[in-house]
Amino acid sequence: MNLKSLTLEELTQLLKDRNQPAFRAKQVFTWLHKGVRTYEEMTNLPKDLREALAEEYPICPPEAVRRQESRRDGTIKYLWRLSDGNCVETVLMRYRYGNTVCISTEVGCRMGCAFCASTLGGLVRRLEPFEMLDQVLFTQVDSGFPVSHIVLMGIGEPLDNFDNVMRFLELVNSPAGMNISMRHISLSTCGLVPKIHELAERKLQLTLSISLHAPNDAVRDRIMPVNRAYPMEALLSACRRYYQATGRRISFEYAMIRDVNDSQADAKELLRRLKGLPAHFNLIPLNHVEESPLKPSTRAAVAAFQKTLEEGGVPATVRRTLGGDIDASCGQLRRKYQEGN
Repeated sequence: MNLKSLTLEELTQLLKDRNQPAFRAKQVFTWLHKGVRTYEEMTNLPKDLREALAEEYPICPPEAVRRQESRRDGTIKYLWRLSDGNCVETVLMRYRYGNTVCISTEVGCRMGCAFCASTLGGLVRRLEPFEMLDQVLFTQVDSGFPVSHIVLMGIGEPLDNFDNVMRFLELVNSPAGMNISMRHISLSTCGLVPKIHELAERKLQLTLSISLHAPNDAVRDRIMPVNRAYPMEALLSACRRYYQATGRRISFEYAMIRDVNDSQADAKELLRRLKGLPAHFNLIPLNHVEESPLKPSTRAAVAAFQKTLEEGGVPATVRRTLGGDIDASCGQLRRKYQEGN
């Protein structure tokens, strides 16, 4: 067990069972959520307690085996080696409103989306809550930039690791820890409908981002295998329920793929399907993945698509491409490292 996966209440009980006063738990929790690497750094704890915790509950900080920084925009991409030798990617993106960290939730992914490098090689394992938290903490410590926003949009499908992701959200939102507001957190899913319903029941005030990428089932079946289990009608119904339960507008991620999903007919079909659902579209210039034959849409096609959506009453923005000179597509850096490049 890693203490960083425990809530403050659970940590309080654990230390109480060791005959420690309640305030010790707050001290340990605060130190852990500052990104310390050893218990020796917890200078306000008794030495015997530090030694006992180190023996029984190792901190297991990740190791940055690759760090790439974009010369264009300051984006920093990390490849972290975890305690079992597996690696995951984390990206720090700098915006006017603050610094955003994009974290991974799994080692690999089993969703099989045709345009994504993360899924090549399948799912290895799911991340523990502390391993997600560590990506935020140690990115902040290493970069020196305070993190104000988080997106769960790196390697893995967050809702495929539901319980651990929910625990991570509770931890990173804790006032005794990083205290990052739920409204500053965005969770992206390819469309695991039962888990979207379960998330709606929790009424968290985060932003739900749906990786849609298609106007209909025929196109989505081709590029996103998950659609065969949960077709668009079921997915959009779950989105409507989520909005009714939380009052939070849905964000749709839409990778613009040349001659696949970027026509004017595609945009108009989306408008028909989304009628009555408060939504925002993030149009994403497709990142090149060597193993994929898919190509990015032209700038003209992206602009025309955006105009059609906005004229139809659906706000749409074109995502600014960050880190294009540092293996921008999720999964690329991990694969290169695995292949020894």
